[in-house]
Order: sequence, then C-alpha cells, then structure tokens
Amino acid sequence: MTRPALPREFAPRLIEWQRRAGRSGLPWQGTRDPYRVWLSEVMLQQTQVSTVLSYFPRFLERFPDVKALAEARPDDVMALWSGLGYYSRARNLHRCAQVVMTDHAGIFPDSAEVLQTLPGIGASTAAAIAAFCHGERISILDGNVRRVLSRLLAFEGDLAQAGPQRELWDMAQALLPVTPTPDDMTAYTQGLMDLGATLCQRSRPACANCPVQSLCRAHRAGDVQRFPVKTKRLSRKFERWWLLVLRNQDSPGRARFWLERRPAPGIWAGLYCPPVFAAENELLDALPERMRGVLQALEPVAHSLTHRELHLHPMLLDLKSESFEPVAGRGQWVEADSLGDHGLPTPVRQLLARLI
Repeated sequence: MTRPALPREFAPRLIEWQRRAGRSGLPWQGTRDPYRVWLSEVMLQQTQVSTVLSYFPRFLERFPDVKALAEARPDDVMALWSGLGYYSRARNLHRCAQVVMTDHAGIFPDSAEVLQTLPGIGASTAAAIAAFCHGERISILDGNVRRVLSRLLAFEGDLAQAGPQRELWDMAQALLPVTPTPDDMTAYTQGLMDLGATLCQRSRPACANCPVQSLCRAHRAGDVQRFPVKTKRLSRKFERWWLLVLRNQDSPGRARFWLERRPAPGIWAGLYCPPVFAAENELLDALPERMRGVLQALEPVAHSLTHRELHLHPMLLDLKSESFEPVAGRGQWVEADSLGDHGLPTPVRQLLARLI
C-alpha cells in the first residue's frame, strides 16, 4: 500500500512556531557546548523539566566540564544524582566522560554516528547533540517525538516492534527541513521537543493550539488518542524487601546509619542502602536473638520503578555501640550530616531523613 506523501509544510511551520511560542530561557538552551547539551539530554530522559531545573545547575557547579566529571569519584557523581532516578544514567554519564577524555582528547565527536558509540548515548540523544551543537541534519525520535509523528502521520505501525520503529525513524528523517541552517536545526529539534511536551501530550492533547493541526491526519480522522500504536505493555513485577535500618545515637541529635553499597547489576546498583533481605525471617536470622525483640517495624513504603513495584518494609534497630555489623566488612557507618555525600535511592533518603 502506497503511503500518502509526507507534509512538506511541517518543518517550516514547526520552526516558525518554536521561534514564536516555543520554550526558551531554559539553562541548557542557547548554547552549542556539547557537554551542557549532553548533560541536559541525559537528565531529561524519563524526567520532567521541572525536576531537572534544580539538578542541572548544581551538577554544572560541581562538574563544570567533561574533564572534571571524568576525574570525579563515582560516589560523588552518584551522590549528586541522588533523587533523579534511573541511576544507570549516572553510571553511563561518568563512564562516557572518561571515554571522551581518553579516546577523543576531551572533545565530543561532532557527528551523531560517532556520538552513538559512546556509553549511554542512544540514537535520539546523539541526534539531539549533533543537531543542537553542530547543525547536523538529523532528527531525534524519543518517546514524545514518536507520539507527535505517529499522530501527524496516523502511523499504523506497532511501535512495540523493531520494523515499524525503523520505518517511523526513516519518515522522521524525511520530514526534516530541506536545507536548514544550524539555527534552523536548533529551532526544529527544540520544536519537536516542545510540541510533544506542551501540546501533543499523551492523555490530553491541546489540538486547538497546535501549529500543525491542519496537517495532522489523526486529528483529521478524529482519532488522536489511538496513536501511537503500541500493543506490547510492560510486565510489572512486585517485590517485597525488608530493610534493616541500623541507627546509632551515642549523643542527642547525633545519628549514624549503617549503609551498604548495592551490587551491580540490579536495582539501585552502586547506591547506598540499609541491608536488604528478601523475607522478614532472613532479616531476623541475621540478628542475635537478644536484638530481635527490640526491632521496630516502621511504616511500609511503596516505590515504583520502570518494571517493578517495590514494597519496602523498614525495621529499625537502635544500637548503643557500633560493634555490631550484620555482614562484617560489607558496609560502613555514615554520619547523618554526611548522608548527602552518598548516593541514596529516593525512598531511602526520605526514610533516613525522618529518623535523624
């Protein structure tokens, strides 16, 4: 079946709209510095702009360039990332900075093709860096943009499958402005992001305000919500974890907590956490019998991850000395005022803050 011709007016309209009404003034805009663009793109993956706005300047203050990031201790990177979630991004970010320093003389490659060879940089992120920083004529295709283009083209392909994903990518490249200047590519790329984030949203698209409404085949058919087509749904797993929260308070207002680094690979890999047990009886077996009777069961915590729902059951044990270790040599005592120097998962950080 022959597909309808692609709307050639799309790119010019999008560029004009972005310059007139798109987002501007964000701290990572108005620059062609690959380090800043790369950092913002990684932070914005699966994370709202409002959240990144507070992390981005703090990260730049601590690690102002790729050399500073490459030379940082992994714990320092994870500590500053704590709360942003999807912690593999931070590990890849650190590794990528090191590769840029060792393999590329501290300079980010200037093409999307080579950028994709770096740790943690996928095709869409590479395209964003190349378009924003070097004016390369290449399209991004993250989740928001897939939704925009699927609706624009009434694309029937199942995006849970690789074949339709490649087909939509080819169509995204064909929709690019024909002979863009670097400024055109900046406006076009930012326009795709802005359209998906502010108007062509998943559940409540603001079609009346859309600059390409008259070109949108899904809108014309009155069936916007049907797109994008994606039959496969994530299979979510439920896990219960019992956390042994060891607290030492040898003087009023001064607390220490026993923390262990989570193993890799796995949930919260590389972060610090109280000892984790798969069942309550396993936690109890790790304690001398005299300590079991003074355990305090704290309020359970539910925490959602991409593929899992975690149900955390914290059990608090107050100690008068630091001689007891649940697994000798596997963790460390951390002062309450030093918790910010350690990468902590969000629910753990919030839990310990309540116990100080």
